[in-house]
Amino acid sequence: MFAKILIANRGEIALRIIRACKEMGIATVAVFSKADEDSLHVSLADESICIGPAPVTDSYLNISAILSAAVLTGAEAIHPGYGLLSENPKFARLCVQCGLTFIGPNWEIIKKMGDKDQARSTMAAAGVPIVPGSDIIDDPEEAQKKADEIGYPLLVKARSGGGGKGIRLVEKSEDFINEFQLARQEAQNAFNDDGVYLEKFLTHVKHIEIQLLCDHFNHVVALGERECSIQRKNQKLLEESPSPSLTPELRESMMAVSRKAALSIGYENAGTIEFLMDAQSHYYFMEMNTRLQVEHPITEMVTGVDIVKWQIRIAAGLPLTFGQEDVHIQGHAIECRINAENPLLDFRPNCGTINFLHVPGGPWVRFDTLLYQGYTIPPYYDSMVGKLIVHSKTRELTIRKMKAALCELVIEGIDHTSQIQLDILSHPLFVKGDYYTDFMEKELDKPLSE
Repeated sequence: MFAKILIANRGEIALRIIRACKEMGIATVAVFSKADEDSLHVSLADESICIGPAPVTDSYLNISAILSAAVLTGAEAIHPGYGLLSENPKFARLCVQCGLTFIGPNWEIIKKMGDKDQARSTMAAAGVPIVPGSDIIDDPEEAQKKADEIGYPLLVKARSGGGGKGIRLVEKSEDFINEFQLARQEAQNAFNDDGVYLEKFLTHVKHIEIQLLCDHFNHVVALGERECSIQRKNQKLLEESPSPSLTPELRESMMAVSRKAALSIGYENAGTIEFLMDAQSHYYFMEMNTRLQVEHPITEMVTGVDIVKWQIRIAAGLPLTFGQEDVHIQGHAIECRINAENPLLDFRPNCGTINFLHVPGGPWVRFDTLLYQGYTIPPYYDSMVGKLIVHSKTRELTIRKMKAALCELVIEGIDHTSQIQLDILSHPLFVKGDYYTDFMEKELDKPLSE
């Protein structure tokens, strides 16, 4: 087992990893920007090193500074968390070249699955259903012909896309060329890669993902599914597990397909395969996330499996000590992302000093957050400041518990999204489980509480 791990991240996920390491008896190293000097992850780690000024390009994306910090402190492994460098194959490769263990899959797998076009073809070869679409297309005229053949509406999607960037919805043929060029330009600006492909836009769909753990001995376990259909501009707001829409038979089918896909590419460590599912329960591969997911806590709640600890054990070469037959989904869990945004002002991000903070408590209530009273949120990073997670025996009880927890949560000094989460939880379609990825656009353009 590792003696010391460097966490190449910030905020609540850095804290999550530090806590797991402490429980495992592993020393931790935090890296931080000058804007994060007062952050909790800096004070809770055993050691901390400043790696640059506030902008992420000069700090949390500064590969040479992070690797230097790891070597200087004698760390044996690096945990990238999610976002930032977590799916950067160059970073994963350089870790290995520096004699460090990258806590995640092999860099070649990250590269293969990060190329959305290659991921599609890889999954298709493994027998995973994929959405009708195209390979990478550079020529606008050729792309127009292929788009007309696929039919509208369709998506122009960046090969290296992520976080909702590099995606353009085209609803009619005459708009295609302009949106095609805009998608390429956005992809170039965001990812330094203007490669795009076309994909049929499926309407009235659900976003379902399967959590996997894979060791170095070809053992692959699926930890059930998460429903992630409550989204705004392709960004998830609320997740739940299990999905209210899956039958036991459909769940088994999606898990079996996902396990087969992971085995076919020799995947190792934690990963998630994401699907779109239509109203007829036909599901299609969307992408594979080769990292820890933001919403991993709800899977931990319903399975009792600590995913972060298993990431570390697998990276250290240890085998999984349980099989698929040992995975049992118990009860229901919901996660609400709490963002420093104002839903009444088109979700405008904001920052400020936390004047008062009260965190909800009680059995099976968890608040993963970077906040503390007196903390000043810097303006340079993602607006998510916490994740509220609850668990109960049934979905109905879990919704009730989450509403109670949200009502108890007090964060003074910033605008945040707890009220819009209450609006979602109170909506009749959500209560019925009859909601899709267009829920926010169609049902909550204006909050119910306004």
